[in-house]
Amino acid sequence: MPCDRLELEKREQQILAPYAQLSCESLGRVHPEDSPEWRTEFQRDRDRVIHSRAFRRLEYKTQVFLNGTGDHLRTRLTHTMEVAGIARNIARALRLNEDLCETVALAHDLGHAPFGHKGEEALNRLMVDHGGFEHNVQSLRIVEELEQKYPGFPGLNLSWETREGLAKHHLFKGGAKPEMTRSFKQPSLEAQVANLADEIAYYSHDLDDGLESGLISENHLKRHVEIWRLSCDQVEKNTSSLSKEGRRYFVIRCLIDDMAKDVVLTTEQRIESSGVGHSNEVRCLSEKLVDYSFERKRWNAELREYLYRNLYYNPIVHEPNLKAVRMLVPLFHYYMEHPDKMGAQFGRQDVEQGRPRAVCNYLAGMTDRFVMLECQRLFGAELVQGGNMGELPPQDETLKSPVVTGKKHEPS
Repeated sequence: MPCDRLELEKREQQILAPYAQLSCESLGRVHPEDSPEWRTEFQRDRDRVIHSRAFRRLEYKTQVFLNGTGDHLRTRLTHTMEVAGIARNIARALRLNEDLCETVALAHDLGHAPFGHKGEEALNRLMVDHGGFEHNVQSLRIVEELEQKYPGFPGLNLSWETREGLAKHHLFKGGAKPEMTRSFKQPSLEAQVANLADEIAYYSHDLDDGLESGLISENHLKRHVEIWRLSCDQVEKNTSSLSKEGRRYFVIRCLIDDMAKDVVLTTEQRIESSGVGHSNEVRCLSEKLVDYSFERKRWNAELREYLYRNLYYNPIVHEPNLKAVRMLVPLFHYYMEHPDKMGAQFGRQDVEQGRPRAVCNYLAGMTDRFVMLECQRLFGAELVQGGNMGELPPQDETLKSPVVTGKKHEPS
């Protein structure tokens, strides 16, 4: 007999920890649908994310280096896939729901603007009088409104638990019974794991890309970053035949493995101490349970500071990104004056949500490549190459996004 949804849900009840989020206990979807026959609710969510247009566009959006800079450098899509792999491994070790964890990881960056966090900051400033822009909120907007794939509803109609995981910095209660969510203060453990897997991925893989590009060196890292020095010592004790490049890759691998192991062991202790016995008890706690050890936090803070100083704000990375971001300025004003050029979907948003938000949605969905092509088509190649595209408005302190304020998850 084929393995149907009921059998899959039964397996979850037998295998997963009592505090894991079970598929059969989902709070459901905004628009009622028949349950899938051969998949759980969260497996359906995962497939809807993967098949979305927003997911495909991540291939041409900047992670750290401007898209197209190098064949081996990460894009927003490869970063997302790496986050999903790390998240699944941690979830499996903690006996959590891997499908939910993977789905949140795959969808977590759907709302990212072109040109990485510089693009996010630019849109935030262009929208200073209209509610600002923040990529986590935009990810929710994409799955709830902007994707148009199904006849009976807008968006992807994902489960409450997946959308809860996408909210990140914002307490999510939408689309569920108020009496059930009134006391919720934290997201599920699966959402917390996906959140920390994002950190592990960008700490290690941005470091890898920095080394690949030659902007940072191993010798410099050894002198200034303890976590790199420890990983190098670990590799040198256990390997002798690797090439220089192979050894570097293995150091990165050890770095990821050590971070994931630290999260698993630390979180296991925190779960046991909390005494939680159900996923909703996790949500009612005042603090998150998924975390690093104190020592690992200290090491990661040192690595993060090093990456900002030597990679993210390195002129070779920073200046091309700033030049590219300035292309969003004339495009924003052009579409404000010519909303008919955005297509029928965004014309409807112009009426329903106001023109600035419709224009912002349109720009945020663009890939790096499409922004450049549109600027060349509308304003000419000479103007684009010269970088004289206009000035961004000053940043409103009340609308600063996490990338500007230095909150957690800046490079994600």
